[in-house]
Amino acid sequence: MAAIAIVIVSHSKQLALSVRELAAQMVQGQVTIAVAAGIEDSENPLGTDPIQVYEAIASVFSDDGVLVLMDLGSALLSAEMAIEFLPEAQQEKVYLCEAPLVEGAIAAVVAAAAGRDIHQVLAEARGALLAKATQLGISSPLSVVSPITTNIESPTREIRLIVSNRLGLHARPAAQFVATAARFQSQILVRNLTRSTELVRGDSINQVTTLGVRQGHELLITATGSDADEVLAALQVLFANNFGEDNVALNSPPAFHHEVAPATHGELLGIAASGGVVIAPVVHYQPTHIAITEYHVDDPDVEWQRLQTAIHTARQEIQAVFSQASLQIGDTEAAIFDTQLLFLEDPVLLEAAHQRILDNHINAEAAWQAVVDEVVTSYRALEDSYLQERVDDVVDVGRRVLRLLAGNAAANLHLQSPAILVATDLTPSDTAGLDPTKVLGICTTSGSATSHSAIIARTLGIPAVLGVDAQVLHLADGTLMALDGESGRAWVEPESDILDLLAAKQSAWQTAQQEARATAHQPAITRDGRQVSVFANIGSINDVQVAVASGAEGVGLLRTEFLYLDRTSAPTEEEQLLVYQTIAQVLDNRPLIIRTLDVGGDKPLPYLKVGFPEANPFLGWRGIRFCLDHPELFKTQLRAILRASVGHQIKIMLPMIATVTEVRAAKVILGEVQAELNQAGISFDAAMKVGIMVEVPSAVVIADRLAAEVDFFSIGTNDLSQYVMASDRTNPRVANLVDALHPAVLRMVQQIIQAAHAAGISVGLCGELAADTLATPILLGLGLDELSVNPQSIPGVKQTIARLSIVESEAIVASALQQDSALHVRELISTSVTPPA
Repeated sequence: MAAIAIVIVSHSKQLALSVRELAAQMVQGQVTIAVAAGIEDSENPLGTDPIQVYEAIASVFSDDGVLVLMDLGSALLSAEMAIEFLPEAQQEKVYLCEAPLVEGAIAAVVAAAAGRDIHQVLAEARGALLAKATQLGISSPLSVVSPITTNIESPTREIRLIVSNRLGLHARPAAQFVATAARFQSQILVRNLTRSTELVRGDSINQVTTLGVRQGHELLITATGSDADEVLAALQVLFANNFGEDNVALNSPPAFHHEVAPATHGELLGIAASGGVVIAPVVHYQPTHIAITEYHVDDPDVEWQRLQTAIHTARQEIQAVFSQASLQIGDTEAAIFDTQLLFLEDPVLLEAAHQRILDNHINAEAAWQAVVDEVVTSYRALEDSYLQERVDDVVDVGRRVLRLLAGNAAANLHLQSPAILVATDLTPSDTAGLDPTKVLGICTTSGSATSHSAIIARTLGIPAVLGVDAQVLHLADGTLMALDGESGRAWVEPESDILDLLAAKQSAWQTAQQEARATAHQPAITRDGRQVSVFANIGSINDVQVAVASGAEGVGLLRTEFLYLDRTSAPTEEEQLLVYQTIAQVLDNRPLIIRTLDVGGDKPLPYLKVGFPEANPFLGWRGIRFCLDHPELFKTQLRAILRASVGHQIKIMLPMIATVTEVRAAKVILGEVQAELNQAGISFDAAMKVGIMVEVPSAVVIADRLAAEVDFFSIGTNDLSQYVMASDRTNPRVANLVDALHPAVLRMVQQIIQAAHAAGISVGLCGELAADTLATPILLGLGLDELSVNPQSIPGVKQTIARLSIVESEAIVASALQQDSALHVRELISTSVTPPA
């Protein structure tokens, strides 16, 4: 694949960095982009410097070619002079392009990432204005790139797809479409049937964008070539997964019902962000203000080290938030915090902060705030609303690093008594940390229904009204307020008639919730009499209380990582014992499966030095591998679990098992701990069961051997899917391949269940797939004994089980295993399930 580099030359450094940031996001950093912008003059920083342009070209030079994009006037002269400094052999491989800076850069990087040669990249950049001109109905002097000439000897296939993305094929989905099409040899043509467009090339970002595809539009896609079926299947997966944008459900705000009625006394109009009615006293939240003062430093290296340390700690904090959010709101929405982690790793941001510290000899706080402000400004200036909404995440991360630099503790959002939280705004990490039993509602003076904070509030079931008048900030704590998150209204000290109406609406909603909870507390039994256990995945003491209230019949996965993260040393045996006992007591003799520590690799502990970076942490030193290399840490946890087991149904589960040797090694250590406790006269459940997570393909292949070593299996489809499909679920370019309903993954699950049952042991599933009610008939038909899901999903999963029969589920599985894609499996389920009578 060609390794073409891009150089952006601009009078404004801020503009150039923003363009590079936007272009890099289109291709996830696959193309090298250098910037030569501005001049070193604090009073007049606008301008271009030929030497700077020369250095930028030399730093990224590639024999495959370098494309130089420039803005106005002297930028062209500087670029021409810069080329003269290069050796003659290199000069021939540098191309100056007159394309518009923003559009040209995006088109060029997408073409370069797709492996196009320098002339094709140049043509794409030059055609960059065509898409915008067509969208606006303006005829453009730029010629359309000719469609590919089809080869009549090659087979041609075609499909029709409906676009369900809320924003249609905007910049990112269009880039993903082109990148996917470029991976194959077949020639792709696309037509927007809804708009009656001509066929255009599917490997051209400009032509695909020119189609003007919006939500609900129907596309005709044809593929000609030897791998036509494969490329169309890959594109179908992109569409089926909304190009990684899960906006059909949670990302869509509730309908805003405009009520034609005059505002009543004390009424505030806002944005309906999360449905539900709540009447409660208000409590104000004001994040700690961090005053930034710029000052001169003598040793900039010390300041740079301070900033790096703060960023490293911020990364660990966000990873802890991500872990907790995955449990509370699911992996899909928790991916919001993956974005924040990427922000902290952004080389443009880090280089800019480093340069400010070194060049200006200023403190880390001032440098960091300045570069964050620049990024915020650049996002707000973009036309793409999806990118604009990421401003909240930028601000969230920026504040976190500043807080750590200042040495301040994290803000406390844990209310003493139930209340409505009133604030100017809430960051995504603020919202993810809310306790829905204490924060009954949210009322802010800013925000939008499509912001990440609003999405999280809806997932947590917290009613929210955003964008109300700022007068709400002057209310005294304890003032009575009513919120209607469906209509987007709030009332301060509501009058009796309003209170009566809202109380009636609230009562009806609560009755419906109670009925759902009552159903959830009943066993999950299929129509033909098979009972399936429904357990909860939890990660804290608060979670277990929510789980029991939601109808959990036990805990199928206690993630113990929360005990180890966000601290400077490992938790003691006594600390762990207290937590495990407390959770077991809340469960009141229901089963509790405790997974031993699953960190390392992508979830490092700050107080345990790995000693070397891992190129691929998902294939690295994690899970049981980590624990076996830290036997004292492992023994401490095992002692706490064993001591907590007295009088409770506690089981131990080992994560990331890949070999029989690992299981046996862990059991030896467990035996040593049991012997030590016996010798000390400390009681424990000697018959406590030991199981393993099956989430590695090697464990599937030797499942029969592993089943002879343990008492139960629990399938982790999140990791198993990415290992089976060889695709990183955190990488947007390949995440669409990580679908647990792919027949390859389902066949693995079938093997595991058959091996477990042949050995007479039970098998459950605790991956995110268990909470997907579309997948329930598949999981029942495969023969799983239990499902373990996030607490909020328990009622829905139980209701779905009650509507199904094992006979029809087994028939669906028989067909599903013969399908050739996850998309076809989903279609099969949708058309096969018998609707309830």
